[in-house]
Amino acid sequence: MAAIVITVENITKRFGNVRAVSALSFEVEAGSCFGFLGPNGAGKTTLMKMLYGRCTRDTNRDGRIDIFGYDPLRDELAIKYLSGVVPQENNLDEELNVIQNLMIYARFYHMPAKEAKDRIRYLLEFLELSEKAKSRIKELSGGMKRRLLVARALMNNPRLLILDEPTTGLDPQVRHLIWDKLCQLKRQGTTVLLTTHYMEEAFQLCDVVLIMHNGKNIMQGSPHELLQQHVEKYVLELFNAESVDKLSGRDLSSRVRIDRSEEIARLYSDDVEHLKGLASSLEGAHYYLRQANLEDVFLRATGRALNEKQ
Repeated sequence: MAAIVITVENITKRFGNVRAVSALSFEVEAGSCFGFLGPNGAGKTTLMKMLYGRCTRDTNRDGRIDIFGYDPLRDELAIKYLSGVVPQENNLDEELNVIQNLMIYARFYHMPAKEAKDRIRYLLEFLELSEKAKSRIKELSGGMKRRLLVARALMNNPRLLILDEPTTGLDPQVRHLIWDKLCQLKRQGTTVLLTTHYMEEAFQLCDVVLIMHNGKNIMQGSPHELLQQHVEKYVLELFNAESVDKLSGRDLSSRVRIDRSEEIARLYSDDVEHLKGLASSLEGAHYYLRQANLEDVFLRATGRALNEKQ
């Protein structure tokens, strides 16, 4: 079993009357990817900011954060030196070119010029940005900017990489490239903390997923464990919700769980042959029979209604 390098116990954060994070606890193993899922407003970004000292947690006797032996309340600078952070927003200097943006960060870590240049050369090659080394930021595509943010976060060869929705808005090719690079970093021993709205991203990258809702931990485990324990194996999606009414009289109650929205009905069951039989009885209906995925777990845990904060 890998060593525990991050311990969070009973931490809370309030903003006025709003409790953004509520009595949250978890542990992260070295060299793993630990993912946080949750609706907008669930407290994911607030949690990340508390971990690297951008936001202070509420003080209480039981609350504790230990990151590689450091507490963000006392050791914010030490944690920043061993961490790399990819924020939600692109905060690159638009007036500088790619190399200049990275050189500025190298100075924050007091890296000698030759070491910094070698590191930059390696990172640009690693993230397939070498041809853009002298391009200004305003000349880069959105995907290139996100890759550059990852490169910047890796300048100090961090033990901990914190990624807040790193691939939002990117096309599939860039997203998969970033996934590949993150997997390589994990194999090299980097510990990764990740927030994402992409369920496939969490499934592909995360060793453990924690689902948050209203600041609380409502479910935690490996993606495979969450699928096995919290949702049926198969889903029949009916793209006209009224199609489910045609199934009245069929055996539904004991073998099928129905999740119905205004436009779509989803029939969940562990018996795929039963779902196939239901589908075959729906002549002309638009449907899709598939295996359940992490998004089904997420929606069952958090609900389909939009949070007011969204």
